[in-house]
Amino acid sequence: METQQIRRRRLSDTIVEKLEIMILEGVLTPGERLPAERVLAEQFGVSRPSLREAVQKLIAKELLISRQGGGNYVSDKLGSSFTDPLLVLLESRPEVHKDLLEFRLTLEADCAYYAALRATDVDRQHLQKAFDTLQACYGSSSSRAEEGAADASFHMAIAEASHNIVLLHTMRSLFDMLKHNVVTNIGGMYELQGETRERLVSQHGALFSAIMDARPDDARRFAGEHIRYVQDVLVDNRAKELRTARSQRRELLENNKAK
Repeated sequence: METQQIRRRRLSDTIVEKLEIMILEGVLTPGERLPAERVLAEQFGVSRPSLREAVQKLIAKELLISRQGGGNYVSDKLGSSFTDPLLVLLESRPEVHKDLLEFRLTLEADCAYYAALRATDVDRQHLQKAFDTLQACYGSSSSRAEEGAADASFHMAIAEASHNIVLLHTMRSLFDMLKHNVVTNIGGMYELQGETRERLVSQHGALFSAIMDARPDDARRFAGEHIRYVQDVLVDNRAKELRTARSQRRELLENNKAK
């Protein structure tokens, strides 16, 4: 019987696989610098030459980039399904904000469901920190940008706790747009309804508690209610803007007739 010699796997290939898993699971994020070579070699229990070989393989795959004198970084192009020019174009179109909210409704309800179902103790600690940061924004004179970033980070922490890699990377690819969308929504909502902030605080609190208490159905429901509330308020705000514009046109016409 003819036999073939089994090819022994190189140690660097094993390191490559470990690093790829860390990137895929979101442990290493786009743009993040890898730990120092010595630290990473000790963490994996390998020699530095083997680690260097693995890093070079990942650079060849365009998963890592090397900066002269600045170390190795996870490529910041990973998951960038929305390129910067397209992002600018989308952000300039008011109707896209409605589409993004519809997309968030589908995406974040599932993230919340799986986060409540699968969150580990480490995930809960991370989520607690994100929630506390958001709550601190509500109780201070934080800018809309700061509050928007904290709000988006809270929802991102939920996506990470879902342990669904596709959901996580979809959320990450949309993070800048999500952050901008939240800031835009906050401005429009606060100007329209004085009780909006209190409602948002309550909604985030209910969502947070459902995940922390491992109540997946409630988490999905609260996430959906939160996004629908934002949708409803912004629809009302848009209707108000249209009525104001109509009144101003009518007033301008009457003034012109009187001249």
